[in-house]
Amino acid sequence: MSYLMKGFKCHNPVMCKAAGSLFKAHTFKNMLGTNEQFRTSRASSQLSSEKANSYSYIIVGAGSAGCVLANRLSEEPQSTVLLLEAGPKDTLLGSTRLMWKIHMPAALTYNLCDQKYNWYYHTTAQQRMDGRVLYWPRGRVWGGSSSLNAMVYIRGHADDYDRWRSQGARGWDYEHCLPYFKKAQTHELGPDRYRGGNGPLHVSRGKTNHPLHGAFLEAAQQAGYPFTDDMNGYQQEGFGWMDMTIHRGQRWSTASAYLRPAISRPNFSVAEKTLVTKILFQGTKCIGVEYVKNGQKKKVFANKEVILSGGAINSPQLLMLSGIGNADDLKKLGIPVVCHLPGVGQNLQDHLEVYVQQKCTKPITLYSAQKPLNMLRIGLEWLWKFTGEGATAHLESGGFIRSEPGVPHPDIQFHFLPSQVIDHGRVASTMEAYQVHVGPMRSTSVGWLKLKSSDPKDHPIIEPNYLSTERDIWEFRQCVKLTREIFAQKAFEEFRGAEIQPGNHVQSDKEIDAFIRQKADSAYHPSCTCKMGEPSDSTAVVDPQTRVIGVENLRVVDASIMPSIVTGNLNAPTIMIAEKAADIIKGLPSLQEKNVPVYRPKTLETQR
Repeated sequence: MSYLMKGFKCHNPVMCKAAGSLFKAHTFKNMLGTNEQFRTSRASSQLSSEKANSYSYIIVGAGSAGCVLANRLSEEPQSTVLLLEAGPKDTLLGSTRLMWKIHMPAALTYNLCDQKYNWYYHTTAQQRMDGRVLYWPRGRVWGGSSSLNAMVYIRGHADDYDRWRSQGARGWDYEHCLPYFKKAQTHELGPDRYRGGNGPLHVSRGKTNHPLHGAFLEAAQQAGYPFTDDMNGYQQEGFGWMDMTIHRGQRWSTASAYLRPAISRPNFSVAEKTLVTKILFQGTKCIGVEYVKNGQKKKVFANKEVILSGGAINSPQLLMLSGIGNADDLKKLGIPVVCHLPGVGQNLQDHLEVYVQQKCTKPITLYSAQKPLNMLRIGLEWLWKFTGEGATAHLESGGFIRSEPGVPHPDIQFHFLPSQVIDHGRVASTMEAYQVHVGPMRSTSVGWLKLKSSDPKDHPIIEPNYLSTERDIWEFRQCVKLTREIFAQKAFEEFRGAEIQPGNHVQSDKEIDAFIRQKADSAYHPSCTCKMGEPSDSTAVVDPQTRVIGVENLRVVDASIMPSIVTGNLNAPTIMIAEKAADIIKGLPSLQEKNVPVYRPKTLETQR
């Protein structure tokens, strides 16, 4: 029996004919738009059946990394590529405009709270956060979390990638990663030594010129911090205007940047609402995947490789469900062990952040924009022209600083917002207010995730182990104290009302610590659960070529392979990882740019 997929499209039947009779039958079925499976004779051997239903590459997950890989690998016409996504498309009737909840930048909180496009994960009760269970939204839609996130484009610091090299990720230092950031990007300000000018990923700056953003940047300088004109370029340290993945007023996810331009290729197929439940092996050789679509369990085969791009939760989960992980844990769940790889699901790292909020004495925040009639006006303008207050996520300014003397590069990040956010946006703002999202970048707390059961539909157990070290607790105190110092500067005098949170009653270290335990939340940056490293490293899951250690023809390419978390948001680094991995998979030499200048503080004896 053949296991051909349902619902795939071939857009160029002439070119499809050249792919041979088996592929021709596949594409002919899709051109007819039927849901019938291609049937082989009962006398056909299993081998011929597998060949009829095989692709060069199967990519699991159409998220930030998977869309990049699908595009780059299908550039080679001799390779056939299948992309499988558990969630739905990010369009309605082929229109991004009709799917405004995803593509209108200002509408981002809708999907953070909607299980239709979101895995809707939760952590275990956090012992050091008053037993709170934290919410972890993750994208389950074309574009993955790049279709849900706040569209902030931050690469991290050069030292993050040099640290990766020292942690065993050979060839992943800054001089080998910077070219792939540039390859991916088209920056609206044009190319330079740090920015790209020809890539699919459009990056822009905010257009609102909101007075509160100006006050924030001025206050930061009054507090003694530098202004940086490009925190993704020469100098991350300081405060400035943030880059965003917004293009002509629309969210520019990897589905828009990479997936849609590739859909018309005859060697590329994509399926949505397709849950991959198991990786298939012959011994330790990966040969394909098992999946569920429309309630039916099926198989599809790869004659080159299967590539997992499900992200820091789904990729390790699928590895463990398929018998790759800690053998003792797998045996307890009755999962046959293919390869004992104890690092799978370990080394979990995330950014924790807190909101410091201040009342605004002038009616200039986004509070009025959130009233029903104004929302209707903003929505109609966006639907008509992709302009106005709906065409930005409003996180247009931010910065990076060092927490104390002796720290070599920034370890605290700020995002400023001229509005108040309550419970991930699930509760409406109640007043004129502004806030900063602030948190440590390289926390020393490390967690893990494990399977709850052998059922692929069960969410795994997620234990981030937040605030488990004294260093992390101290850094958060600094975050609050340094933010208050900025908000106290003269630039905010005409806007500054009472502090909403933590509130003026919170002053001592003990009180600040209690506030952090009660109010800190995930910045939605889970990573590092399939750590990249040398095969001799017992905690590594993939080698520097992104191959899963101990098996054949299987890779992981997403944020889970980071050896350690970077200084900033993770979407840009994840896209870079996929761009670089695509060249590795194609057998191309790595791009490299040597001796690119990076800012260093004149002295480490002071904090700023």
